[in-house]
Amino acid sequence: MASRLDKTQHQGFGTAPVFFTSISTILGAILFLRFGYAVSNLGLLSCLVMVLVGHLVTIPTAMAISEIATNQRVQGGGVYYIISRSFGITIGGAIGISLYLSQAISTAFYIIAFAEAFRPLFPLLETYGIVDLNLRWITIPVTIGLIALVIYKGADLGMRTLYIVVGILFLSLLSFFAGTTEFAQELDKVDWYGHIENGDSFFKVLAICFPAFTGIAAGVGLSGDLKSPEQSIPIGTMLAGIFGMVVYMFVAYKLSVSASLTDLESDPLIMTDISLWGPMVPIGLAAAALSSAIGSILVAPRTLQAIAEDKVLPNQSVNKWLGFVTKDSGEPLNSSLVTSFVTIVFVLIGDIDIVAQIITMFFMVTYGAICLISFLEHFASDPAYRPVFKSKPIISLVGAVMCLYLMFKISVTYTMIALVFMVILYQMVRRFTPNKEGLKAIFQGVIFQLSRQFQIFLQKTDIDNEEDHWRPAVVCVSRNTFKRFSAFNLVKWIAHKYGFATYIHLIDGYLSKETNKEAQKDLERLIKISEASNSKVYLDTMISPSMTSVIAQVIQLPSVAGKENNMLMFEFSKKNNDDGLKQVIDNFKLMSVTGNDICVLASDERNFGYKTEIHIWLTPKDLENANLMILLAFIIIGHPEWSNAKITLLACFPDAELEMRREQILKLIKTGRLPISKNNVRLISRADNVDIKTVINSTSQDADLTIVGLRLEALKKVNEQVFYGYDDIGDVLFIHTAQGKDIS
Repeated sequence: MASRLDKTQHQGFGTAPVFFTSISTILGAILFLRFGYAVSNLGLLSCLVMVLVGHLVTIPTAMAISEIATNQRVQGGGVYYIISRSFGITIGGAIGISLYLSQAISTAFYIIAFAEAFRPLFPLLETYGIVDLNLRWITIPVTIGLIALVIYKGADLGMRTLYIVVGILFLSLLSFFAGTTEFAQELDKVDWYGHIENGDSFFKVLAICFPAFTGIAAGVGLSGDLKSPEQSIPIGTMLAGIFGMVVYMFVAYKLSVSASLTDLESDPLIMTDISLWGPMVPIGLAAAALSSAIGSILVAPRTLQAIAEDKVLPNQSVNKWLGFVTKDSGEPLNSSLVTSFVTIVFVLIGDIDIVAQIITMFFMVTYGAICLISFLEHFASDPAYRPVFKSKPIISLVGAVMCLYLMFKISVTYTMIALVFMVILYQMVRRFTPNKEGLKAIFQGVIFQLSRQFQIFLQKTDIDNEEDHWRPAVVCVSRNTFKRFSAFNLVKWIAHKYGFATYIHLIDGYLSKETNKEAQKDLERLIKISEASNSKVYLDTMISPSMTSVIAQVIQLPSVAGKENNMLMFEFSKKNNDDGLKQVIDNFKLMSVTGNDICVLASDERNFGYKTEIHIWLTPKDLENANLMILLAFIIIGHPEWSNAKITLLACFPDAELEMRREQILKLIKTGRLPISKNNVRLISRADNVDIKTVINSTSQDADLTIVGLRLEALKKVNEQVFYGYDDIGDVLFIHTAQGKDIS
């Protein structure tokens, strides 16, 4: 099957077709049929404002299209290609279907407008006995004839016809501007504010007239047939947009000074009475409507064919059928047939105002998406985004915001229907399309920029040095990641809501090509695990032959919070005495250099049990660790997996101190607003000759996590024996605080 996206299929058109396709659609049916209505209902000044407001959408869109087109190779599908290659096939496909419908319905709109050009002949025909005339007598045959010609001759016929009708269009405008009326000769001064009583609202008039401005993107649809789309699209599109806006303003002025408000309101073809040669206006209307119809019927099938090429539609047989192009001319035959059917359906509706408002909503969605893409590309600052033509991000943002604002102002009902329709389309495409790439890349850039700015802001504010604003920024190092997940789970709980966490999987050895590949594979495994567990932990791997080297690097790592890390965590198995614990202990002095808190997790086979109870043990010798122990317990139960957990605080002191300690602990809980019930504060009397480990083993057998203080003095005396002897309880977290934490 020949591909419409293949550059070899290009017809080799230059910039002129882009300009003429766009300008013939801009200066089309609305200009001749509804601008008198606009001036009479709004007044001249408000009408000029309406033109400016409409172009606050279309000019930013034109600039965004030109920008994106000069950054990438724009192929068949035009605007759809730009959206899908920037936002990805999933979102691009949904917007592309909406865009296609707007283009196909536009064809019907222009054919109805073409028929309106023959209304001046109706009185003449009635004199010959032809009465009860209906525009469908014209629209149906014209639709069939136009479809047949385009399918038979394709884009080449369209371009040749386009030049002829554009010439007629300009002659009709010259005739209009050259004409005058008695009203104009008798006018003393321009009435900038006058309008008819009880006229339509500003936004209703805008909804009806907005399709006139949408032609600005019509030429982009020919991208697959252009010799140099990256050059032709920006020049042709921008020229058409600016030229069209200027012409509309002059037309509004000419109408207001040439006819009364009543005549402007009642006569859709009032320009005929103003024109130097009256018949030139219906001829120009017919030419403009016909050229716009040709442009739309050329572009719409190419958009649909490009959508099918990307396999966006649910059924692959349908995609293949719609993606078919003829071998000789490369025309999207089947897509043209479908477009013809859609066109005929809306031609039968016959009401130009209803069709205009439907088109407006579809185009607003499309243009808003294009402007949003341009803004996000600027914000993401991707080095790969290097357009030759550069817009300003604020201009694109204005275009996107204006689209959404105008949609709601025009009609909340229509807007909600359009948005629901887009959501349904998105879900359909998301479910069935095999290619979901694209969106990820642009939003990764946006998130990167947001993260970078936030990190710089946090670093400058330096709030983490205030004790009452402390939050954990923990780095966990483990070589046993794929043997047990206890350490990963613990940092996942800490990072869920209140803290930040970096998890580093340690690979023993020296950095080489082979170990680097191993590290990449392990990182991919880690990311899959993280996604499955819905964690908010930053993951990485590190290759090193020495724990000392690892720790030296880790304590200098920047935190994902934009601040320095303030906590180091290590893990070992209670059942494996040779699990690297001694290497960790040997480096405690190095760890203390930067003032980091230190946590060591003794993993048990219970794997945190049912996650319903955490025990915190306080003893006279490690009260300096108490606040951090309580804070971490509070942070851990903030995770949904610990939602049913309670914290039990166990204070083991000599009898003489018990009552005093009780008052201290209860005051601490109250002032610190800690979720610990008075009933969960237990004071245990301990004789001097009783080993604290024995007390903990007998009391915390059913605890899912036991938190114990860690004193460096004890570590120096007995080394790793500090961590052993807790065989009868589950997982144990040892905590040493480097700096005091105020939890009140």
